Amino acid sequence: MSSSTDRGGSFVSVAHGVAWRNLHNHFSHPMYYIPSLVFPLLFFTAFTGALGALTDLPGFEFEAGYEGFQYVFVLIQSAAFGGVFTGFAIARDFETGFARRLLLAAPNRQGIIAGYALAALGRWVFTALVVTGVAFAAGMTMPGGVGVAGLYALALLVNGAGILFASGVAMRMRTVQAGPLMQTPVFLALFLAPVYVPLAVLDGWIETVARFNPFTAFLEAGRGFLVGRPTTVGLAFGLAVALLVLFGWWAHRGLRSAESAG
Repeated sequence: MSSSTDRGGSFVSVAHGVAWRNLHNHFSHPMYYIPSLVFPLLFFTAFTGALGALTDLPGFEFEAGYEGFQYVFVLIQSAAFGGVFTGFAIARDFETGFARRLLLAAPNRQGIIAGYALAALGRWVFTALVVTGVAFAAGMTMPGGVGVAGLYALALLVNGAGILFASGVAMRMRTVQAGPLMQTPVFLALFLAPVYVPLAVLDGWIETVARFNPFTAFLEAGRGFLVGRPTTVGLAFGLAVALLVLFGWWAHRGLRSAESAG
């Protein structure tokens, strides 16, 4: 019993320590948190300002307006990249030697991944609050009421999948030069989904690719939550949980790779 309690306590202490350090470093340096804010805000302002006329297309019906339509994309995008950017922090920790010292000192190394995941969540929550405030200022409405909680729950799962994927890459490569390997797959998946118009309006090869893209289900479900017409909910949450399991295994194997490297 005491051994089990000790392991649980060490897991919590390691996770807490890693999360606190990462969040402290992140919010203490504008060079870290400003880019993570500018990226989604730039997308939101650029898309809503330049592409708002797309709502006049036949078949484009969305009660929350184009601001709401793009808000869901930007929220999901910020959740995914919140995890990816935390992966950069893991890679930096390996380059500075901190992560290797942590691997030697941590009594429960699974707590290391958990700590970075908590940090990614904290970073994303801050970004989401700012993005949401800007969206409301731009005229967005939320016809879905309390059902919008489903959108945030889905984004939280996407954030978790993002950090698990990125940590698996970072712990294998152990250098910030691995940044493109973390960013590019997520970037491509996001922009091969129905970003600018609904899936029903897409045509050609992009429509075919979008139908098999997990982010399409996330966006469709999120937009449904926003306007109070839930759709593809089971598919979206099922895919999100599947990605968490898959990338959880990927991150675990990455941790083993880092341990083996010494």
